[in-house]
Amino acid sequence: MAHFSQSILSVFARPRHLALFAVLAAAVPSAADARIVSYDGIWNVTFATTRGNCSSGYSVPFTVTGSRVSSAGGGRVSGTINRGGAVAVQVSVGASHASGGGRLGGAAGAGSWRGIISGDQCSGTWQATRT
Repeated sequence: MAHFSQSILSVFARPRHLALFAVLAAAVPSAADARIVSYDGIWNVTFATTRGNCSSGYSVPFTVTGSRVSSAGGGRVSGTINRGGAVAVQVSVGASHASGGGRLGGAAGAGSWRGIISGDQCSGTWQATRT
């Protein structure tokens, strides 16, 4: 056994082999990479109007799949989410349209939005929960 350990050490002790070993070690995923968070699923998003003459309290389901956000029913929704949970979304229903951004984390999220709803310029906040 001592001979085996010594022969391995002698191979990795050579400068050229050390460089190869360093490259191989860098290619192995770290523990942090293994903990990549998935936001996949259906999220119920509730909108509140803080400025403008638009209704408040709408709830709309969104679907997250990988880095994409889409509609889970009603209207057109498109957007992206990154590994850290930062989300950017555009929503349109008929002539009404809005864009928003914020952050998802675990089973909840929050952010802000602005747009033109039924001809009125409005803005506000949103909160999301994973269903």
